[in-house]
Amino acid sequence: MNPKLTSTLLLSLTGATAVASLASCKGKKETVEKKPMNIVYIMCDDHSFQTISAYDQRYIQTPNIDRIANEGARFTNSFVANSLSGPSRACMLTGKHSHANGFTDNTTTFDGSQQTFPKLLQANGYQTAMIGKWHLVSEPTGFDYWDILIGQGDYYNPKFIKNGERVQREGYATNIVTDLAVNWMDSIRNKEKPFCLFVHHKAPHRTWMPDLCDLDLYDDVTYPMPENFYDKYEGRIPASKQEMSIIKDMDLVYDLKMADKENEIHTNTGLEQAGRHMYNQLNPEQKAAWDKHYDPIIAKFKKDKLSGKALAEWKYQQYMHDYMRVIHSIDRNVGRLLKYLEENDLLENTMIVYTSDQGFYMGEHGWFDKRFMYEESFRTPLLVRLPGGKKGDIPQMVQNIDYGPTILDLAGVEMPSDMHGTSFLPLLKGEEVPEWRKSLYYHFYEYPAEHAVRRHYGVRTERYKLIHFYNDIDCWELYDLQEDPQEMDNIYGKPGTEELTKELKAELLKLQVQYDDPIRNIYKD
Repeated sequence: MNPKLTSTLLLSLTGATAVASLASCKGKKETVEKKPMNIVYIMCDDHSFQTISAYDQRYIQTPNIDRIANEGARFTNSFVANSLSGPSRACMLTGKHSHANGFTDNTTTFDGSQQTFPKLLQANGYQTAMIGKWHLVSEPTGFDYWDILIGQGDYYNPKFIKNGERVQREGYATNIVTDLAVNWMDSIRNKEKPFCLFVHHKAPHRTWMPDLCDLDLYDDVTYPMPENFYDKYEGRIPASKQEMSIIKDMDLVYDLKMADKENEIHTNTGLEQAGRHMYNQLNPEQKAAWDKHYDPIIAKFKKDKLSGKALAEWKYQQYMHDYMRVIHSIDRNVGRLLKYLEENDLLENTMIVYTSDQGFYMGEHGWFDKRFMYEESFRTPLLVRLPGGKKGDIPQMVQNIDYGPTILDLAGVEMPSDMHGTSFLPLLKGEEVPEWRKSLYYHFYEYPAEHAVRRHYGVRTERYKLIHFYNDIDCWELYDLQEDPQEMDNIYGKPGTEELTKELKAELLKLQVQYDDPIRNIYKD
């Protein structure tokens, strides 16, 4: 992009449509149409910020995703309101915390009749399209076009619902979703109207099945072990009770693809048969490529008869290799989207967002998955390329309830007063916002359920985090993120923390009142 931005481009940030006469540098006047800004919103499922090289160089290079950061803004303090797929998506669509939008956990159904920001865009002249992973049970509303994966979706030969009609497509989900997104932009949308396109990938959700062309990628890489991989969870009772341990809970067949043809490898997590069924869904050509890669790994695994620490670290490496291969495919497909936008003169009139529905554990604390308010799952990547906007880091704390207000602001649509989020468009424009929020609220509800993470809510400030685990347990945790960024030392109740704890509890209550979370009337301290 030309760094010498014209005033026309800067004015287009408002999203208003008008015709203006602008004086050129030669003193002449010319008529220029200022088009509303389009939005391409790319969201993956469980993409950890640690595995985007714009954030972290330890694991993988993601040049296409990084391009969005390099040509736009990298948010360094981006968080979710509820670290779980469906609830996180509901928070994003409504701009409200889970208790207000009604989708608190994955056992519920999203009320599609409620207000969402795509509906508000529709009402103000935008075309809206949802393609890929929806995961909200009810059918999408507020979209002119939708073509969504059923439920969690499958990596291979996935089933979709296209505007109400069920369709099965042959191939790899990440490629298919990208194909559908490009096709909608190229052949389906009305090119006279602005658009907001949601491109939602299944990847890199469990079980991290790579594309066939990426199966042997990174074979020669040994990934560094997190310092706290063998965490003992001292002083953190809820952390000790989880069931998302790589060592104990990661299934050899389901997660790590050890579906041996001799049927000799068995597991006790209840997921073995699902893992074997996953393999059987591949077509013959896919199975041949799959077998070529995994059969030698299975044979060696059976020969080595690993146990204890050796087995734990083998599982970690196998998990990391497959996860990184899946990320590589995402990055390649982000490149395809950027290429289409560039070749069709859309880059300079389109805001591009790259994010995930939450963070993910890459072995930190010995875990995979998400759910906890600890940093790896609470924090999410957020990269935004806004033509004419800020380039570089944005350090202010933002949350996924802010996405809707920001996009509405960009489109020139008034934000409803009942939305909890705040537009960060001024931050994207490089403006000073002295009254920006100083704390974040979080609430996780899904227990008892998979992974056994207890219900909890909490507050995070720039330096500190206070969490209350409740329901079948009553535990408080307090962390100094400056001194203890890995959240290993729970200082709640320790001498010298009394005043800090009092201040944080007051801030927590203030946020619960602000967002009208009824939990404040049940648990008082």
